[in-house]
Amino acid sequence: MTANPDTTSQETGLQVEILENSFELVKPQAQAFSVSFYENLFTDYPAAKPLFASTNMAEQSDKLLASLVYVVENLKQPGALTDALKGLGARHVQYGALPEHYPLVGHTLLKTFEQYLGEAWTANTKQAWVDAYGVIAEVMLDGADYSQGDIKLVEK
Repeated sequence: MTANPDTTSQETGLQVEILENSFELVKPQAQAFSVSFYENLFTDYPAAKPLFASTNMAEQSDKLLASLVYVVENLKQPGALTDALKGLGARHVQYGALPEHYPLVGHTLLKTFEQYLGEAWTANTKQAWVDAYGVIAEVMLDGADYSQGDIKLVEK
């Protein structure tokens, strides 16, 4: 069955099939993907490393992976996803995350997907993940009680 890349979630406007299909391609290397994400984050944004000073990075990589799986599996259930992401945003305040950290994470996520998807990282796939991360960050920031205007993922 071929997914229609033009199919969007009516509630979120996200390109659900593109997100699901691209994540399926990453799944066989999911552990390596999550480790690479943090390697990229700390290489590109060394100022982020102190936020993880007392963090077990193996556990953190597992948490990232679990969060991505949950997001992708619930793209068609925005109510459940919204509640979970708001809670995640509230917890990130306790970890010291600030609104200005969200674009760093977004850029790192895109970079890591590009590394792992190779030729499957098309302009449409990139845009689908940019849009998805924008929604994720907006909902997390809402849960964190930050202004949604404080975050915007833009091309470097």
